[in-house]
Amino acid sequence: MSIAIIAAVGADNAIGAAGNLAFHISADLKHFKNLTVGKPVIMGRKTFESLPNGPLPQRRNIVITRNSDYNYPGVETASSLKDAVELVYDTPEAMIIGGAEIYRQALPLADKLYITQIDATRSDADTFFPDINPEEWNESTEEWQTDPKSGLKYRFACFSRK
Repeated sequence: MSIAIIAAVGADNAIGAAGNLAFHISADLKHFKNLTVGKPVIMGRKTFESLPNGPLPQRRNIVITRNSDYNYPGVETASSLKDAVELVYDTPEAMIIGGAEIYRQALPLADKLYITQIDATRSDADTFFPDINPEEWNESTEEWQTDPKSGLKYRFACFSRK
């Protein structure tokens, strides 16, 4: 089984502000959907509760929470990242989709990182992606593009563990 992390990350590693994504780029959301449909997605409770429409369709949704009574239709729960990974041991690729603490815990376990690099910062950002050590990863990136709505420059990067 492969563990992959997927995130949209600002120039200062910002991923969130006030419980929401730091940046909204339509092409990034489509990229996220294309990479995660049909795969289990593992996330923290706060990330799950920030989703506008509940569980992500066409994906097995696993929420990590310390609350053993937490229950939501269409969601499986796990008390730790280790327990969540054990739930999906028989799948080819599990996707870690946030938040910051789950990313921090998952980074040493990950085989692949799908990072949308955004050439912008947010002064009100309060949630950040951990640093990616270039000595541990091989990186391939696409050309920079500009989002027509926001004017934000972004590119898709894929990191594979060395």
